[in-house]
Amino acid sequence: MTIDSEPWLPLAADAPRRWMPGFSVAVVGRFVRAICGEMTDLVLPPACPVCRARLGSTGGLCTACWQSLRFLERPWCERLGTPLPIDLGPGILSAAAVADPPAFARARSAVSYEGPVPDLVHALKYADRTDLAPMLGAWMARAAHELVPDADMLIPVPLHWGRLASRRFNQAALLAHQVGRLTGLPVAARLLLRTRRTPQQVGLGRDERARNMRGAFIVPESKKADLAGRRPILIDDVLTTGATLEAATRALLAAGAPAVDVLTLARVVAPS
Repeated sequence: MTIDSEPWLPLAADAPRRWMPGFSVAVVGRFVRAICGEMTDLVLPPACPVCRARLGSTGGLCTACWQSLRFLERPWCERLGTPLPIDLGPGILSAAAVADPPAFARARSAVSYEGPVPDLVHALKYADRTDLAPMLGAWMARAAHELVPDADMLIPVPLHWGRLASRRFNQAALLAHQVGRLTGLPVAARLLLRTRRTPQQVGLGRDERARNMRGAFIVPESKKADLAGRRPILIDDVLTTGATLEAATRALLAAGAPAVDVLTLARVVAPS
């Protein structure tokens, strides 16, 4: 990719791309952006989004917070993606997956919901730290490497329009677009709709969460043809009991998806 393919300054459709030999608007734009970035760093030095420790550059965590992350790796349950204490070979299922199989085919998560992760999720959702999405989305794209070859699209878990209006953005959609940018999968943000504003899930047990989410999602009739025969990856921020993802998966299956995989930034992992 040449430098001219990434202009930083707006251009009219018929504006010439180069104005001096060896230079382009893209080069000038990058220079201005770099200067502005340095000025911003002088006024507001880069800091860790969790503990506020000073950083050398933006877009990351401090060493202490980074070392507190627990990235999820094999061995895990092939269905639920939950870590297993020992590797029993490919295709192994956990007792929970055997006793109560989920509607989705496979679930994968980037990190365990512990250490600095709850603070990162809270900052993204409630403190308008949308600048965290590229970093968190990159973690998710890494965790999705087994799912991507079988997938046709990414579908973020939608918010009800009332909650979207108050929050101003859907964190699942932000993460989905970052995963899509890194994997090449298209994002179908309007294919799945939330039909009612369900109460907050925090503090509810597994059965209460399931009742809370029952019938909360639909695929509009006009969108069912876009889903038929195509396998989506459902995107959300945190997998707790799986009630939200289970309800969303059932709506997609009922609309014609042959199978649905799930990808989240984090999941709650029970102590061994």
